[in-house]
Amino acid sequence: MTEHPNSSGRHRTAGGDAPGLEGKAHPCAAEPPATGDGAPHGTVARDRAEAAGAEPQGHPCAAAPAIPPQRRDATAAAQAAGGAGTPGGTDGTPPGGGGPGGGAPGRAGERLRFVGAATRRIARGIDLDEIVLGLCRATVPTFADAILVYLRDPLPVGDERPVGPVVLRLRRTDRLPDREDVEGGAPERPDPAPELAVAAAERCEVRIGGPLAEVLRGVRPVFGDSSAARAALPELLGEGRDVPLARRTVLAPLRGRRRVIGAAVFVRRQDRQPFEADDLLVAAQLATHTALGVDKAVLYGREVYIADELQRTMLPDSLPQPTGVRLASRYLPAAETARVGGDWYDAIPLPGNRVALVVGDVMGHSMTSAAIMGQLRTTAQTLAGLDLPPQEVLHHLDEQAQRLGSDRMATCLYAVYDPVAHRIVIANAGHPPPVLLHRGGRAEVLRVPPGAPIGVGGVDFEAVELDAPAGATLLLYTDGLVESRIRDVWTGIEQLRERLTETARLTGPNPPPLEPLCDEVLGMLGPGDRDDDIALLAARFEGIAPSDVAYWFLEPRPQTARQARRLARRALTRWGLEELSDPVELLVSEVVTNAVRYAERPVTLRLLRTDVLRCEVGDDVPQLPRLRQARPSDEGGRGLYLVNKVARRWGATRLSTGKVVWFELGLPARGR
Repeated sequence: MTEHPNSSGRHRTAGGDAPGLEGKAHPCAAEPPATGDGAPHGTVARDRAEAAGAEPQGHPCAAAPAIPPQRRDATAAAQAAGGAGTPGGTDGTPPGGGGPGGGAPGRAGERLRFVGAATRRIARGIDLDEIVLGLCRATVPTFADAILVYLRDPLPVGDERPVGPVVLRLRRTDRLPDREDVEGGAPERPDPAPELAVAAAERCEVRIGGPLAEVLRGVRPVFGDSSAARAALPELLGEGRDVPLARRTVLAPLRGRRRVIGAAVFVRRQDRQPFEADDLLVAAQLATHTALGVDKAVLYGREVYIADELQRTMLPDSLPQPTGVRLASRYLPAAETARVGGDWYDAIPLPGNRVALVVGDVMGHSMTSAAIMGQLRTTAQTLAGLDLPPQEVLHHLDEQAQRLGSDRMATCLYAVYDPVAHRIVIANAGHPPPVLLHRGGRAEVLRVPPGAPIGVGGVDFEAVELDAPAGATLLLYTDGLVESRIRDVWTGIEQLRERLTETARLTGPNPPPLEPLCDEVLGMLGPGDRDDDIALLAARFEGIAPSDVAYWFLEPRPQTARQARRLARRALTRWGLEELSDPVELLVSEVVTNAVRYAERPVTLRLLRTDVLRCEVGDDVPQLPRLRQARPSDEGGRGLYLVNKVARRWGATRLSTGKVVWFELGLPARGR
C-alpha cells in the first residue's frame, strides 16, 4: 500500500497538543470580525454551545442560504474590512478578485490557518466519537456543506490483522442547515443533497478489487467527477444516491498508521464554488489527522478496557458473609480519567469466625497500577491465611512492594474483627483513618497511627486494639472518597463523619441498613469530586453472644479425649442440641486425640453456636493434617476420613502458634 502524500514529518500528528480553536482566526469569509481574543464569533459561539451540552445549529457560512439577515450585515462589514474567505470560497469569486484557483493573495494563508485550526480541533478529541465530531464541526460549513464519515467495523487495533471482508459503517454525518432549519420559514432554494446527510447507506462491504477498494488503496483524496470516484461513490453510499459531481464532492480515504480505516466524503452545494486542486491537500490533511486520531482512540479504548477488566477480575465478585458481621462494598472508577486505578478492598475469613478487612490504594491510574494492586492483594490474602497480626501483614506487604521494584507506593489499612471478643485490631500504612458509626448515631474517626506508605521500606507498623460494639458500623475507604481538587482530605473526612451522623439520625436508635448507607456515603460526592477512583468497604458488627460460645483448655494427656467428649455433651445439652451429641462426640474425640498425640502445650477446644455448630481444636503443631485413604493393615489414619464423611464442612488453618482443625455440623430445625 502506498504512503499518504501528506505523511511526512511536517504535519502535526493526531496525538499532538490540542490547545483548541481559541486564539486563531477562522478562515471563513462569512465570519464576523474576530473577538478580542482573536477567535471568530462563530467559533466562540459554537464552542460555548458545545460546552453547554447543546448541539450547534450550523455554522453561519456566507454562501449558505441559511444565514440570518442580521448575520449578513456583519458579513458585509467583515468583507469590507478585508476579512478572509474560506479555503474553498463561498461564492464564485474568491477574495482579492481572482477566479477559482486563480492565485488570490490570501488563499494559501487561509488554507494553512484553516488546516491548523481544524487539526487542533480534531486532536482535542480523546474517544472515537469526539474525534469524528471534531472533524465534522471543523469541516462544515467552512470547507464543505456536508460530510459523511465511514469507519471500518470492527476497527483493527494496533498490529491486529483484520479477518473477513472489509466493512465500512457510517459513523456520523453533518451538513449545513437550510433556511427553514435556521429561520423557521420556507427555504428559498432546494437543499442540493438532503438525502446525502440522512439517507446514505449505513453499511458498505468493500468488494475485493472493486472501484472503492482501488480508491482506498490509492490513499489520496479524489474529486467526485474522477472516473475512480464515479464508480466508488455508488458502492460506498448506495445505488441511486444523488451525489453532486463536477468537483463538488471529494472522496478521501482515512489511513491510519498501518492501514486504511475508513473514508470521508466532503460535499459542496451547487451554488458554492467547486473544490480546487489545493483543496485535495486540505482534505488529505484532515483525513490524515482524523485517521491518526481514530487509531489513538482505538488503542486508548482497548487499553482502558483491558485495564478495567484486569482490575475487576482482581476485585472480589462477592463478599463472604461470616457469622457475626455483615459486609457491603462499593467501587467507582474515576469519572474524568476513565482510567483504571489501583484501589482495592477485600474481606478474608479467618479461624474462629474472625474476618480480615482490607482496603488499599496503589498510586497512579494505569495497567501497571492495576497489576501491582493485584499482586499486593494476592499477597495480603496469603498473609491473612497465615493468621499474622495486622502489623506483620503490612510489614510483609512493604517487603513485597520493594521486591516488585516499582516506584509506585501504596497505602493500606488492615483490620481483624473478632465477633466473639467484640474487639478489632487495626494497622495502617499511610491510609485515611476508618470511621466508626456507633449504634446511637455518633460517628467517630478512629485514632490509628498512620504509618508510612507501603514501598517506603525500613519502617515499623503499629497496631491498635479497639472495642467493636454490636450494632456499630466500620467504614474503610480510599482517598478518592474524601479528597479532590476542591477539598483536602481532612475536610472530606469531616464531611464523611457528618454525613454518617445525619444518615443515622433518620433511623433513630436502630442502625441504618448497610446497603443504603453505602449509597448515602457515595451521595456526598458532588461535581468535581470524582478525580480518583473510590473503594468503600462497610462492616456491621453483630458479634456472637457469650452464651453461644464454649471454650476450654485441655492438657495433652491420654484421658483428654474422654474429657473433651464430656464437655461437648454438656454444652450441647445446655443449648438444647442433644440430637447432635453422637456425631459431635465422635468427631471431637477423633480430632482431639490427634492433637493430644503430638502437642506439647495445652490443647484448645471451642464450640460456637450460630446458624451452624462449629467446633475448633487448636494445638501447637504447625503441620496440617491431610486426608488419605487408610490401608486395611493401618492402625490409624481414619480420623479425618470420619470427619470428612460426617461433617458438613471441615478444614485446617496454620497459625503463628500452631494450627486449628475445625468442622461444622448443621443445626436441627428446632435448634436454629
